Amino acid sequence: MASATLATRPLIREAVYLHEIAQLSDADIARATGVARSTARAWLAHTRSPTGDRGERLIELSAMVERLARLMEPSYIAVWLRKPVPALGDEKPIDLIARGEYMRVASLISALEEAPFT
Repeated sequence: MASATLATRPLIREAVYLHEIAQLSDADIARATGVARSTARAWLAHTRSPTGDRGERLIELSAMVERLARLMEPSYIAVWLRKPVPALGDEKPIDLIARGEYMRVASLISALEEAPFT
């Protein structure tokens, strides 16, 4: 398959979005999706496209990042995803997403979205 064709695949665009907007590294993307770092680099280089469960994890990560970008500076998202969060039992959001437990992260983000700001 030609590189130009791969570059137009939606999941590759999602990986690039995560890298550029949320400043997630290839290691972060690999960690959240359960792939080797070299695979995440290939996604970012437009030479491979995510599929199956790995593609699902990428979509879930992207959905969480989109919501977080409305709540915090995009440059802080990668840090937040890697921090132990008390409301998640001191688990790291990126690890929960990797295990397919993105709904726990989504619930916390919902609470943050609904919190009144003074």
